[in-house]
Amino acid sequence: MDDVSTTAETAPEVAGDGIVSASAIPADELARLTDDIVSALKTVYDPEIPADIYELGLVYKIDIEDDRSVKIDMTLTAPGCPVAGEMPGWVENAVGAVEGVSGVEVAMVFDPPWTPDRMSEEAQVAVGWY
Repeated sequence: MDDVSTTAETAPEVAGDGIVSASAIPADELARLTDDIVSALKTVYDPEIPADIYELGLVYKIDIEDDRSVKIDMTLTAPGCPVAGEMPGWVENAVGAVEGVSGVEVAMVFDPPWTPDRMSEEAQVAVGWY
């Protein structure tokens, strides 16, 4: 999804090739980590909805720190979701298995509240809304 922000811990610097580098991690390694983290997030599903949490738009922010720890802000489709207590652990396990990740911290946030318009076309098709 295009609206997930991925940031690093230091102020961004624009390299001569136009790539924004805000990390002590080399740009190609940061790109690989980002892709692998997104792939890992796509393995986590809300058991009540046939789409992964990334395509559902439940992941609001992914921060990859210089020490390769990952901080994720995510939400749920509803605050009373029956897996609210379990899903952060699922996300930690999935992202923690990515090569090069030193640790994972998942924060549940409810501002802004999740709405179906955050879903990708792929998720809309999976739930029959497209």
